[in-house]
Amino acid sequence: MTIGDHLQSLYGLPDYTFPGPEEDPDDLPDPDGYAWRITSDIYDVNEDCVAAFARFCEDVDTTRVRALIIGAWQDAYDTDPSAVIEALIAAKDRFPALRALFVGDMVMEECEISWIRQTDVTPLLAAFPRLEEFGVRGGKDLRFPAVSHAALRRLTMESGGLPAEVVRGLSASDLPALERLDLWLGTPDYHGNSEVADLAGILSGARLPNLRELALRNSEMQDAVAAAVAAAPVVARLDVLDLSMGVLTDDGAAALLAGQPLTHLKKLFLHHHYLSEPLQERVRQTLETAGVEVDLDRDDADEDERDDGTVWRYVAVGE
Repeated sequence: MTIGDHLQSLYGLPDYTFPGPEEDPDDLPDPDGYAWRITSDIYDVNEDCVAAFARFCEDVDTTRVRALIIGAWQDAYDTDPSAVIEALIAAKDRFPALRALFVGDMVMEECEISWIRQTDVTPLLAAFPRLEEFGVRGGKDLRFPAVSHAALRRLTMESGGLPAEVVRGLSASDLPALERLDLWLGTPDYHGNSEVADLAGILSGARLPNLRELALRNSEMQDAVAAAVAAAPVVARLDVLDLSMGVLTDDGAAALLAGQPLTHLKKLFLHHHYLSEPLQERVRQTLETAGVEVDLDRDDADEDERDDGTVWRYVAVGE
């Protein structure tokens, strides 16, 4: 699976793409009613993303804007968004109402997720201390040193592979208001070189006292993640646990069931998995009978057996 659709909403607001330079900007919607997408053509550029953002700041009452989506920037497969980030930070005083920001909303026709070059995105969190939602797509060259942010409630990192340094930075971050954390850990083939030990700070929950929804998904090491989650202190206060989109097999699911009780959960997402029917039934009998909503859809999970007998299994989103 690849990313085929742009974000349709952010911060509970429907998306709206700011018109290009050749379009009529005179009939724009209310600034506070939409999540505004600022984007450019990644290949045939007649206006880059920084110029589009400057035009946006001229044409829209930015003091009322609550959510921004940064889409494609020129040559995103070869150029990171540093210039766009610098423009956002330079204009921070013009966005007193901004509460949500997503960087890298590109679909596969623009740039495959593993090709998107990123950079250190934490200066955005420092520049916008009242931000409540933050998301980024693409793991290549992504950096996230440990931060403190008092207002952030939702944090999303979508990737074909998150670098270990990013996972460790998140683990060491103080995010007291965070309610939902969504990490696509990915595969070593696409920069995802983290290990379960790198998740220790997240799984302890010590710096995440308000976390209620945890997604550690799209991982090649999903069995090891499931085994670690089975004993993780943070799980006891979760409402939603998401271990979907990865290479979860019977070993991981059995370890999850053998650990701490999960019957307090409202939802458990395991879709795109490699579980046998007997193990799926064990999950249902253990959790659904206790009132937990369990998603066990296989989706497009598929495996290949090579001539030498080895079996290859795949995460949902790689390249």
